[in-house]
Amino acid sequence: MIYYAEDDKGIRDLVIYTLRNTGFDAEGFPCGTELINAVSQKLPELILLDIMMPGEDGIEILKRLRQSERTKDVPIIMVTAKSSEYDRIIGLDYGADDYISKPFGLMEMISRIKAVLRRSSSSSHGSSELSIGGIRLDVGTHKVLSEGKEVTLTLKEFNLLKLLISSHGAVLTRDLILDKIWGYDFDGETRTVDVHIRTLRSKLGSTGDMIETVRGVGYRIIEKN
Repeated sequence: MIYYAEDDKGIRDLVIYTLRNTGFDAEGFPCGTELINAVSQKLPELILLDIMMPGEDGIEILKRLRQSERTKDVPIIMVTAKSSEYDRIIGLDYGADDYISKPFGLMEMISRIKAVLRRSSSSSHGSSELSIGGIRLDVGTHKVLSEGKEVTLTLKEFNLLKLLISSHGAVLTRDLILDKIWGYDFDGETRTVDVHIRTLRSKLGSTGDMIETVRGVGYRIIEKN
C-alpha cells in the first residue's frame, strides 16, 4: 500500500490512478492530518508526501513520522516545487528517502518508487552481524550497540553506519555515499551526508570518533588503538 498526501485533488487523483494501474495499492489524502490518521490504522509500504499542504506542511509531517518508533523506517518520498532546493535539502536531512520535483513525469515517479522500495527491502533482509571496535550492528534486527548500549538510529543512519563498517576502513567519498544510501547524486549537494555523519557520531557517543573525516575526500571508520 502506498499513501499519497497532496492537497491538489487533480494531481492526487492522477497519481493514485497511475499507481493503481501499475500494480500498486494506493490511497490519497488531502492533508497531513488524514495521512497520520491512516498511518495509525495501517502502515503503508511507502509514503509520497507533498511539502506544501494546509495545516502542518510536509516537513513537519516527515519529522513526526521519523520521530515515531512505529513509522521511523517507512520509506518516504518528498514531493517538492521544482525550484525549492532548500526544501529538498531539509527533507533529506530529516530522513526522507528521496524527492520528486514538480512537475514530474508519472513514469519517473513510478521508477523512483520502485527504486526506494528495492533499497528498503534489501536493507531489511539478512541476519549477519557487523562490528568494529565497540560497535555491533545486526543487519537482520536493525539493532545497534555502542559499548554494549543500544542506540536508536533512523533507517538512513543505520544504512550509513552499515556502509562504513562494511567498507573495512576504506575512504568513501560523499558522492559515493549519496549514491549508495540515497540512490543518486543529489546535484553535487553533499551537505546532507555531513549532517547525517554528525548525527550518527553524536548518537554513537564514545565510539563515534571512529568515524573520521578525510579532508577534501569523504569519510571512513577505523578502530582506535
